[in-house]
Amino acid sequence: MSALAAFATARCEQAWDVLGTVLDPEVPALSVRDLGIVRDVIDHGEALEIVLTPTYSGCPATEVIEHDVLAAIAKADLGPAHVTLRRAPAWTTDWISADGRRKLSEYGIAPPGPAAPDGAVPIRFFGRKADAIACPRCGSLHTERLSAFGSTACKAMYRCISCREPFEHFKPL
Repeated sequence: MSALAAFATARCEQAWDVLGTVLDPEVPALSVRDLGIVRDVIDHGEALEIVLTPTYSGCPATEVIEHDVLAAIAKADLGPAHVTLRRAPAWTTDWISADGRRKLSEYGIAPPGPAAPDGAVPIRFFGRKADAIACPRCGSLHTERLSAFGSTACKAMYRCISCREPFEHFKPL
């Protein structure tokens, strides 16, 4: 490997590490890397390209995330950078890292189950009766959905009947 290629690889690895510290503005228990919205880091020599896939196309936090990503890269002195938004393939909760799922649960948000078993793309119809979701506080499956939407469109509000605590569930997408 040439010295230039080694430098580019090291710079990309440093950028990935830095992106692991940039918190999602809507779920500050997770970094944008944990959330799986950082798709790639490409070293173009003069500048780094950070490729992001928003959780959904109308996500109101996209501009804040772009700003925070670029500010973190600049603070780490990794050189100039720009963000490219890649909307296809669409983000899925399957991209949340195992560490991210653990952090969600510790934060009090029930992590999503698999969105697409074996790569299939599911069509989901939600009625009034919801699946039993384990309470992130006590682990009980004796829970009920209070609202299909929580603080953001990607979460639902639940209540644990056992410990009486409300919690959000990150819906599989």
